[in-house]
Amino acid sequence: MISNTIDQEIKKAMLAKDSAQLRGLRAIKAALLLAKTEKGSTEEVTEETELKILQKLIKQRRESADIYKSQNRADLYQVEEEEINVINKFLPQQLDRAEVATIIEDVIKQSGATSVKDMGKIMGLANKALAGKADGKLIAEIVKEKLG
Repeated sequence: MISNTIDQEIKKAMLAKDSAQLRGLRAIKAALLLAKTEKGSTEEVTEETELKILQKLIKQRRESADIYKSQNRADLYQVEEEEINVINKFLPQQLDRAEVATIIEDVIKQSGATSVKDMGKIMGLANKALAGKADGKLIAEIVKEKLG
């Protein structure tokens, strides 16, 4: 599990005085701690939940980076990109568009979906099949293409 290695990585980053690495690792640790102590959370955070949290962190940083880039704030854009790189190290290898499309085609065939009306059902199945391996935005885009 990711949470087990974060503390060790934080220590290494502190010793190396790597502020970018440290910032990203602390963001991960804070998000995981928040998930553990969240109201209504009675069980241990699963690895699947950890992956979802990491994907959410990356999505937030990408959105921020895009805003900073459009406002010509290269300094803040760089900070977001550094954190994205740190967080990405803890995610499984991301699949490319062709691989994602192939998996979604299989999901559609297995479910018997035929139109855009089935998109919700397919999105649920595709997200489960591609957990942590592809961005939700890409999955939705490909599902729309295949069903539309």
